[in-house]
This record gives sequence, C-alpha cells and structure tokens, in this order.
Amino acid sequence: MRSIDELKISVSMMAKIGACWSPSFSPDGSQIAFISDLNGLPQVWIVSSKGGWPQRVTALDDQISGVKWSPSGEWLAFNLAPGGGMNQQVYLIRPDGSGLRRLTDGGIETNWLGMWAQGGKKLAISSNRREPEAMDAYLVDVSTGEFQLAAKNQGIGTLTDISADGKRAVLYRMVNRSDSNLYLIDLVSGTEALLTPHEGPGNFTLALFTPDGQSVYVTSDQNLENIAFARAVIQADGQPGALEVVAKRDDAQLEDFILTKDGKTAALVWNVAGRSELAFVNLESGAVSEVPSLPAEVIFDLCFSADGSQLAFTATGAASPLNIWVYNRDSGQVTQITDSPHPGVDLKQLTQPELVRFVAHDGLELSGWLYRPHAASAPFPIVLSFHGGPEGQERPWFNSTYQALLAQGIAVFAPNVRGSGSFGKTFVNLDNGALRVNAIRDIKACVDYVVGAGIANSDQIGIMGGSYGGYMTMAGLTEYPDLFQAGANLFGVVNFKTFFEQTEPWMAAISKIEYGDPETEGDMLDSLSPIFKIDRVTAPTIVLHGANDTNVPVIEAEQVVENLKRRGIPVEYVLFPDEGHGFQKEPNRIHAAVSIVQWFVQSLQKNT
Repeated sequence: MRSIDELKISVSMMAKIGACWSPSFSPDGSQIAFISDLNGLPQVWIVSSKGGWPQRVTALDDQISGVKWSPSGEWLAFNLAPGGGMNQQVYLIRPDGSGLRRLTDGGIETNWLGMWAQGGKKLAISSNRREPEAMDAYLVDVSTGEFQLAAKNQGIGTLTDISADGKRAVLYRMVNRSDSNLYLIDLVSGTEALLTPHEGPGNFTLALFTPDGQSVYVTSDQNLENIAFARAVIQADGQPGALEVVAKRDDAQLEDFILTKDGKTAALVWNVAGRSELAFVNLESGAVSEVPSLPAEVIFDLCFSADGSQLAFTATGAASPLNIWVYNRDSGQVTQITDSPHPGVDLKQLTQPELVRFVAHDGLELSGWLYRPHAASAPFPIVLSFHGGPEGQERPWFNSTYQALLAQGIAVFAPNVRGSGSFGKTFVNLDNGALRVNAIRDIKACVDYVVGAGIANSDQIGIMGGSYGGYMTMAGLTEYPDLFQAGANLFGVVNFKTFFEQTEPWMAAISKIEYGDPETEGDMLDSLSPIFKIDRVTAPTIVLHGANDTNVPVIEAEQVVENLKRRGIPVEYVLFPDEGHGFQKEPNRIHAAVSIVQWFVQSLQKNT
C-alpha cells in the first residue's frame, strides 16, 4: 500500500485530468466554440476547426454547461450555473469576449438553453419563470430581451426545433419520467398537434424539421422495444401524419441524431450496450453508411458545420478524457481538435473494462462494466459503483475516480441494474414505484456475481454512487449491511418524503411514476427510503454533497451523517459550499476523489 502522501499525489493527478465538450461550429465552419475546464472551471473557449491553440472567451466565477454559436455569427449563447445550482441562467457573449449580458431574469428560476431560431434573432429557452412546477418553452428576442411563451407545461417541456419560416416548432413534453411526447406547435395560433400517439410508456425526445418544414424526423419507440429513427409528414391541413420508421436496430437504441442544413443526410448515434456506433443515412435514397471506427467508446454532442462537410462531436472512453473530434465526410478522416491535459498520467496505462453479463434473483439478465487492476490478480478488493438517473446508464467513459481506485489495486464493478436506460422500454420501467424493491435486490445479485466468479473477496467489498447512485449506495448499506465493508454516498436521496418536499418543484412533478406519489403512496415511499433503516448501517461511510444542490437537497446528506455520528459509526462528511448537484471546480474534484479513494483504501485493504 502506498503512503498517504503518495496516494494523494497519485489521485490528485488523475482528478486533474481535464475535459472538453459541447462543440458548436461558427457559421463558416472555420472555428468551434466549446466548453472546457482547462483553467479549472468549465468556461467557453474557441478553437480552429482544424485544431490548434484554443482562445478563452469567458472568465467567470461559475461553471458553464453548454454553448451554441448563433447562425449570424454575432453571439455565443451559454448556460451558467450560479454556485453550481440548478437555477441556471442563459447569457450571451460575442466571440471576442465582449458584450456579455444575461438574457434570463436571474434569481432562483431554472433556465435551459435551447436552439437558435430565425437566423439568430431568437433563442429557444425552457424556464420555470411562470411557476416553479413547470419548465415552459419560450422564444426570446435577443435584441429586446422579450420572452414569447411558446408552450405551457407541467413538469418539463423544451422546443427541439423550429421551422425555417419560424411558424412552427416541435415541443418535447415529459408526462413523467417513464413517458414523453412530441407535439407540433403552431407558433402563430398556439395550437398543438400530437406527433407521437401511444399507450403506456413511451420515449420520444428529439424531433427536427426538414428544410422545407414539410416533414419531421424523430426518435421513437412507438410500438417498439428500442428507440428508432422515424419520420412524420406534415399534411396539407397542418396535422402530422403517422410515424414511419426509417432505421431501427434490435440490438441497439438510437441515442441521438442530427440533420445537415440541406436536409439530405442524417447522422445517427446508436447505443449498443453502452458503446456508441455512428452511421449516416441518405434521406433521399435511404442508403446507410457506417463509420467503421470511432476514436473512443462513447460519442455525443453532435454538430454539423453549415455546409454539412464536417461533423463535430465529443468523444470519451475509459482511458480517453473528453475531447472534441471532427469527422470529415469527404475524406473519412477523424481529427482530434482539443487535447484535454493529463499531466503525470500515461493514458495508455489506464484500465479498459470488459462488459460482463450475470443473472438477477428472478432470472433477469443484467450487465455491467468490470475494471480489473493491472498490478494484481483476482480476487481483488472491489467497489460496486451505481449510476444516477435512475434511468441513466453505466458506460465505458472516462471516470478519474475509477482509474484512481484501480491504481491502488482496487477493482471496480459498475452495473446496469433494472431501471437503467438504453436497454429497451421494458427494462427501464422495471423499477417504477413498488418495483424498486427488485432493483435493490439487484445489488445483492451484483455482490453474488463478483464473489461467485472469483473476482472479489467477500470481506473486501465497497459500494458507491452519485445522485440516484447515492440512493442505491444507502439502500445497499441498509438492506445488506453484512455485504459491505465501506460506502461512499455522493449527493444521494435517502428520504423520499424530504426529497419531494425540497427538490426542484418541476423535478417533483415528473417523478411520481418513477418513485411514487407522496400524497397517495407515502407508506410505500417510506418503505423504500433508506433513512428509515439507517440504524442497520454498520459500514464506515463517507458522504459528499454540494451545499447549493437543489436537485437532491443537502438535508438528504445531513440525515445520514447525523444518524451515523449518533450511533458511533465511522463517518466523514465532505460538504462543498460552492457546488451544486455534482462537483465541477478542480480543487473540489481533487478533494472529492482523494477522500473517496483514501476511504476505500483504508477500509478495504486493511486485511491485505
């Protein structure tokens, strides 16, 4: 085992590895705006689309989450999160860094950046400025700052596209976290037409107009298990026709797509058990061409240049930090545009995971990503890591904490238990409401797998996770206290009653099917809340939280810490006063990673 000082240095170097994401082309395709934490905090940068030294555009005190270049080239629009909280604000700035101004009202309202419209004269925004429970869809005139309410919602609603003539829009509206719809909106009359009629759960998240505004391409699982690429023709009376599937796969879900400006080509990203595959569809002939190799396991943030010749995206893998890449459609070459710094870390020495499959208590097939340390042989000390969501998905993308644990000889198993996304409509809904007890039982199935397969020692198992993964951590520690020797709860829910009372109202509104309705299913929610079984916890537990977290309020952490302290269970509480739901600032990322790794090293390796 390394000394404490050596451990801190090693983990700190891993946690300092940077990231670049959210590419957006300039109108002429010569430059790309993007977000990077090159200076320790996510800010807006600009780089040549051929690569080179980037220029920093913003120098603000809070993190920025996304940027979009206006079609006119005049403005960059971005989302800024004050204190890391959910009350994001939309700002404008000129590409040379001048003219900074806030477009939204400020305060406690939540605002999400959408797409540019009408050649850069207007910007689509979702905001709960009308009422806290509703993320309504707006169009904002960037010259006057005037807000035009495009659609009212209960819960979440966003405009996914606006027709070239500015008369129509497509609205994504989440009914609940198991069900969503797309609507064709007449921006003049305000009338709505349902694009995606269906019964039961359904996932319809993205729609884009063709240049002539006469058709809409959508993501759809209408009458399907997996999300596919589909099209609806807008009829003469302005009503959408039936959805027609253009491309589908039985082994994958469509994760994202984008159209060229001329509407002739679509780029599709398929999610295949967590790995990405990229394909282009000729929308005139229907011909599909696949890109045979990608620079890393996962890609997202698709962005075409205006002439359609270049496709920018963010790529990441288990041993590949987030970077911007550009695919040239003429040459077929993929070029790395940014280079996220990784001083002191040889990326070639990092661990790649293997996808494994195993069986739950009821025979359901589950899967997960297994990371084995290089410098040891099985059985290992191991940490089970649960993703957030719960509709999220564990994927083989870069995780500095995983790699830091592996460098200390601790394996990581990151499963996708029932309720995880991108495995089909049935699978993602297997943990809704009272069914959550089966997802909790999957925790034991994970332990049974790693021990039964000889991967892990039964007395050297930890558990960790963030957000809903924090919930699963505390559920594991309370339901199966004899299985775990340590836990790390990162901003996790432990009490559904206090969660519903204190989370963002729009979050509460969409979560009643996923978790349960606190007004009618209070007893069930209590039975699934780890706080009411917290007296069972015996494992040393570290709790990390952001003071400005309004998604999972800090009271969730405080309830755990107070109980464990009162009972004399070893507990460490790391509260970041300048963070929200997750840790973005470099010093905080380092502090969190060092604390987590040191916690598991001390707890799991004491018998080795």
